[in-house]
Amino acid sequence: MSRRLKLIVAYDGAPFAGWQSQSHSNTVQDHLERALERVTGRVARVHGAGRTDAGVHALAQCVHVDVLKPLPTDHWIKALNALLPSAIRVLRCRYVSQDFHARLSAKGKIYRYRIWSGPVLPPFEYRRAWHIARPLDLKVMKAAAKHFVGTHDFAGFAANRGKAENSTIRTIYSVRIRQKAACIRIDFYGDGFLYKMVRLIVGALVKCALGKMRTEDVVAQLESGQLGPARFAAPAEGLFLIRVRY
Repeated sequence: MSRRLKLIVAYDGAPFAGWQSQSHSNTVQDHLERALERVTGRVARVHGAGRTDAGVHALAQCVHVDVLKPLPTDHWIKALNALLPSAIRVLRCRYVSQDFHARLSAKGKIYRYRIWSGPVLPPFEYRRAWHIARPLDLKVMKAAAKHFVGTHDFAGFAANRGKAENSTIRTIYSVRIRQKAACIRIDFYGDGFLYKMVRLIVGALVKCALGKMRTEDVVAQLESGQLGPARFAAPAEGLFLIRVRY
């Protein structure tokens, strides 16, 4: 009889083509499934809480998988990490009920976007932050960010993944913007996020902070749900999935 295993996984997204399995097999899901197959001797299907894009990182992606091999949880961690690339690590795992689903049971997610606003990007921030070598007006950025909080139709801040979404309505509970030295962190907490939604919002916030876009234009785009000609998605390397809440 199978048991359901819940894994908390961290990864550096730079070497991989995102989370979701693809034909070239260089995704986080592909590597996890291959490692599980080697441990169990069976084909394993991993279900993630969300699909991070190519280059996007995760501090705590949540996944579940059904297994027949009743190993102790610490054995799963050691065995999988011994087989996974060094840029992917299983941090924690435990057995859960069959009712648990990594994606469908999720109540909310926290994403963080990091910007390095300074003349020189330190080498250890490479592929960890969007480098903007100009000062950003944080007051303007925070004022624009307030308009995204609440329940909205975010069609104007979503990209086409190739198939239509059942709904483009999402709720953002909070947007927090903080700066320490040259590093700006933008934390988004919401019930769910559309394809490239966070990166498109950050792109709009940065345009406002640089005086290239008015807050009124951001509000109009949000309210109209229209894609608009001036949309810009912030680079993937600055985005981190921080936590999935259940």
